[in-house]
Amino acid sequence: MCRNIRTLSNFEPAATHDEIAAAALQYVRKVAGTTAPSQANEAAFARAVAAITEQTHLLLSELVTTAPPKNREVEAAKARARNEARFGPR
Repeated sequence: MCRNIRTLSNFEPAATHDEIAAAALQYVRKVAGTTAPSQANEAAFARAVAAITEQTHLLLSELVTTAPPKNREVEAAKARARNEARFGPR
């Protein structure tokens, strides 16, 4: 359920709105215990996703680091190598 929640801080280029919204959606799904809200809960679900997206934008804009920015392609290659070592080649 939470596979789309990725580290979003300290990347060049910075995380996009869509990446932040996807992470917020996955977080709300996990907390709510459902992947799709009922009609009765749909508005609350949408408000939670919007609020978490907004707060995540704020958090990412305020974080300070001295580490050099990470490269998305390099990090993705590392993740593929870890998965291959763990699960074998596909």
